[in-house]
Amino acid sequence: MQALAERFEARAIPLRADPARSPFRIYRDTRFSKDKSPYKTHIGASFPWVDEPGGAGEQVDERTHGNGGYFNFQPGEMYAGGGMWMAEKPRIEAFRRAVRDEPDRVREALEDRAFVAWFGGAQSHEALKRVPPGYPADHTMADLFRWKDVVFGRRLTDDEVCSPGLPDQLADGYQAAMPVFRFLATLR
Repeated sequence: MQALAERFEARAIPLRADPARSPFRIYRDTRFSKDKSPYKTHIGASFPWVDEPGGAGEQVDERTHGNGGYFNFQPGEMYAGGGMWMAEKPRIEAFRRAVRDEPDRVREALEDRAFVAWFGGAQSHEALKRVPPGYPADHTMADLFRWKDVVFGRRLTDDEVCSPGLPDQLADGYQAAMPVFRFLATLR
């Protein structure tokens, strides 16, 4: 984690990789589960967006599903990604307004060449069945109105993750995602 934090700082990537705060806890919530296994079988870590110097972006808020990166470590299921997962209603409404009112700005961020080359583009992990009321169903980007969040990711091989070059590889990917991170940071 420390090596990744150093790469972020060297490249001026405003994501926080903190060895104490980034990893998720290893304990499972077993209250409502038939499986009472106490530990997770994977490790996850988040890298929240921190406002750039002189920027108008968001500040880190540990309590919300904000803008940032994510890494999952599980043999056969290695994954690096990010975005705005499980967005709260005001944030997703701000995204929908941006799609409606500033489609070129949205397209510029989500279709950035380096970003698409590294992550394959953005998507939503869950979408509404219909365009929500108040948004034009005939809009050129109407499918984005149905998104409940804005996420992106890329599977990594076990060999890539276990190599000493992993911090550089993750920094490359998150640097490619900077247009998306910056765009998401403006949503209010």
